[in-house]
Amino acid sequence: MSALLAIDLGTESARVAVYTDDGRRLGQGESGYPTDFPRPGWAEQNPEDWWRAVVAATRTALDEAGRPDVDGVAVATTASTVTVLDRAGRPLRPALLWMDSRADAESARTAEVDHPVLRYAGGSDAVEWLVPKAMWLAGREPAVYRAAARITEAVDYLVWRLTGEWTGSRMNAVCKWNYDPRGGGFPEDLYAELGVPDLRDKLPDRVAPVGAPVATMHAAARAELGVTGTAVVSSGGIDAHLSLLAVGGAGEGRVSIVCGTSNAFVTEMAEPVFPPTVWGPYPDALNEGRWLVEGGQVASGSVLKWAGERLLGRPRADLPGLIAAATAVPAAGHGLLVLDYFMGNRTPLRDPRLRGAVLGLTVGSTPEQVYRAAVEGVAYGTRQVLDSFVAGGVPVEEVFVSGGIRHNPLWLRTTADVLGRPLRLVAGDNLSLRACSVIAAVGAGHYPSLGAAAADFAPETRTVEPDAALKDAYEAGYADYRAATTATRDVSHRLSAPAAERTP
Repeated sequence: MSALLAIDLGTESARVAVYTDDGRRLGQGESGYPTDFPRPGWAEQNPEDWWRAVVAATRTALDEAGRPDVDGVAVATTASTVTVLDRAGRPLRPALLWMDSRADAESARTAEVDHPVLRYAGGSDAVEWLVPKAMWLAGREPAVYRAAARITEAVDYLVWRLTGEWTGSRMNAVCKWNYDPRGGGFPEDLYAELGVPDLRDKLPDRVAPVGAPVATMHAAARAELGVTGTAVVSSGGIDAHLSLLAVGGAGEGRVSIVCGTSNAFVTEMAEPVFPPTVWGPYPDALNEGRWLVEGGQVASGSVLKWAGERLLGRPRADLPGLIAAATAVPAAGHGLLVLDYFMGNRTPLRDPRLRGAVLGLTVGSTPEQVYRAAVEGVAYGTRQVLDSFVAGGVPVEEVFVSGGIRHNPLWLRTTADVLGRPLRLVAGDNLSLRACSVIAAVGAGHYPSLGAAAADFAPETRTVEPDAALKDAYEAGYADYRAATTATRDVSHRLSAPAAERTP
């Protein structure tokens, strides 16, 4: 029996699954790694920790699957999680995690530049992307930047560990590096104007479309992972963006929201629109001839984790009880409001310096009320993103949700109620892993295209309908959320600055 190997490098752990060539999961494994937060807004990880976790998770998954030969392999990772490496591929410093927002000044600088490729990015690069992070390195750690032979995404690093090839995903290149697949390729003139004229030399040698074979896994990786078989490694990409391959394909008006530490929203369109409130539209990022649109909340599940475990001090094992108690609190009837901008705003506001808030507290406020308000605040943020899609001309016909939200019934139900639209909840599976199995199947030659494989690999879903009786309460709560965002913006900007730079 032959199989497909799917690798998903998430924020907290590496998850690996083994699938049959028709999408049935045979085994899975998971192994975690730490994140360091050396300063507010900074987040770093050690790339060597990723590889150790991938090895451990892969061996567990293969053991559970019965050690089949592997035909195809694909990788998904967070983005832009940026590695800085020497010529031997060794880290020169910790990787800058996707949520790291230190490059806010560099991001703002990209908005001042007039370059045609920035049209595909809503007019500027977001603080999370590789180019502003490279600009920060060049300006703030110049010796490290000069010494770096490679500045790459986490997915590029893992593909290199698996194959020895420096090949980038076209998805990452288009969405995070300002690569133009329909024009000049790498915009070296833009990089020069932004102060990183040699950035192209540090990026992967070539760019491959999602699903294209890169190389077979090399001997050293096979030995570490315990892999046998052909093991063709194909070009993967960004975890959440690939989720469209795992919900049956990227149909017009189909939006996938991957709800985890952050919320990532992705959809594809036949014809582009260019509102400044979304990321994209990105040409040919996933499927040739189509346009990918992205939105997101930087903090969602992480806000709920903070509220339950850190603020209220509940052990993770006790969270179901807290969720049940918060469910009994009347919707938007507790006098509290939470703003979900704990790590800034991704879209539609594009403001990395916004900060979270809990408003309306009294000495009588209860833990259940605080938690309920946090859930509602995250749901308001979700609505803000989807509203920006609709207002910008991006079709939203059906909404798929997946990820950690399926383990929190209050979060799931509240999201449907605040949005006022049905949600299609993906049952059971990790969409990034399922998407990687689609990619691996295409790269191994089992399917002629991503679309054909995606249709066969579609997961089961169930529909969560909104409660119409809560519409008015949540309309009022959402209006307060928008008003509070505006009212606290200037204070957030001041508080997010380093202490020495704050003005009275």
